Amino acid sequence: MITSPAFAGKTYAVLGLARSGLATVAALLASGAKVVAWDANEGAREKLLPGTGRGTGEAGGGGAPQTAASRAERPLHHPSATAASQPASRDDPPPAGHSFALRPPPRAGEDLVLADPLTLDLTGFAGVIVSPGVPLNRHPIAGHAARFDVPVIGDIELFALARPSLPTHKVVGITGTNGKSTTTALITHLLETAGVPTLMGGNIGLPILGRDPLPEGGVYVLELSSYQIDLTQSLDCDVAVLLNITPDHLDRYDGFEGYAASKARLFSLSTGTAVIAVEDEQTRRIASALKPTSTGEKGDRLVAIRSTEIADQSAWPALQGPHNAQNAAAAIATARALGVPEDAIAEGLRTYPGLPHRMERVATRDGVLFVNDSKATNPTSTAPALDAFPAIHWILGGLPKTNDLDALEEHLGHVRAAYTIGQAGDMYAGLLDGRMPVTRSGTLAQAVQDAAAAARAGEVVLLSPACASFDQFKDYEARGDAFRAAVEALA
Repeated sequence: MITSPAFAGKTYAVLGLARSGLATVAALLASGAKVVAWDANEGAREKLLPGTGRGTGEAGGGGAPQTAASRAERPLHHPSATAASQPASRDDPPPAGHSFALRPPPRAGEDLVLADPLTLDLTGFAGVIVSPGVPLNRHPIAGHAARFDVPVIGDIELFALARPSLPTHKVVGITGTNGKSTTTALITHLLETAGVPTLMGGNIGLPILGRDPLPEGGVYVLELSSYQIDLTQSLDCDVAVLLNITPDHLDRYDGFEGYAASKARLFSLSTGTAVIAVEDEQTRRIASALKPTSTGEKGDRLVAIRSTEIADQSAWPALQGPHNAQNAAAAIATARALGVPEDAIAEGLRTYPGLPHRMERVATRDGVLFVNDSKATNPTSTAPALDAFPAIHWILGGLPKTNDLDALEEHLGHVRAAYTIGQAGDMYAGLLDGRMPVTRSGTLAQAVQDAAAAARAGEVVLLSPACASFDQFKDYEARGDAFRAAVEALA
């Protein structure tokens, strides 16, 4: 795991104990820090302390098994508040919705304590590390930490603070509303093709703090959501990439401008090369701000790219469609900025396998290509898939997020026939009837059989549901796995 002497002797609170939270706790403890950890889910809390009988060490938690003596010395929960417990100051009220007296921070010798940081006096804490899913504009932890002048940060900020103690390396940060995961994975693949030691993390893959550090000369490639950018203060990327900005997550921001400003922060933090796809108003505005009014160093670091630079994608089977032209242009510019040879870039583009459930080429049977795009959970995210192939047998449906398919109107000419499933099946069949042949398949397994029977060589059977999966599946990954299994089961 990634550790740092910069954390030794300091006290941190970790709120949220999913994979990244557990990895954060383990990395801080291994670095010699003291940790107060909490999750509202009791099962998540029980994963922290292997050897106590209250959980395992799964998902990166906990450190070494504890002895009976050490268990006696390290309480699982912080002692109850006493009459001597004091709030931040005698005049400060408790956090909204709480009426308790604030508890003191951990005592000397307590390396790990399970306690809700909202109940604690945070005086002297080095930071509160929260999951990116915690809505800082609504959650009381932001205001509570501010009372004690304690920063609220994420695991990416801890990684940034650990960088001086790691072998010499570079960092690539990729953000944007759409295409982040594909671009992150593609850049990683291009670097690996060139023989560069590389780790992929952030909003994709395994938690970055849970990975072993790269050797000298390595490159960390981080997918960064706006939430993760909000929670970092010092991540200076050697290459910072911005793909696009469209309205999203507006419940977390003061309108669209606030969301765009979050993306722009990556470039105010970073001093390296800025790779920006200047294909929408917000990305053009951010790129323009990097241009100097006179000769200056910022002008040299901006690389403006466009999807139209990519004239031919025919040699890149996993990178079809205009959206992947933008992803490829950004990855090529990033690889060049990192000194990757052109022959390695060409080979990497040709051999890139794609990501599971995102335009994933599952199999070709009798000349028919089967593509798993289960990650497309709304019509807007399905549009690039319909645009990528000229003759499609389209499987769609599930738990609908909208009652229309307006976002797909200009792409429906590529659809030879539709096969509807799930809760939205009848509704979407009604919208498409009369425009194309429609089969109300009902289940995904039946839809695969129906589409396979109708498709001819040169055509594509595409699962791109334009719906959430929860009516018939645990998540979009389970849906994609079921599609793959159904394809494999075809006679």
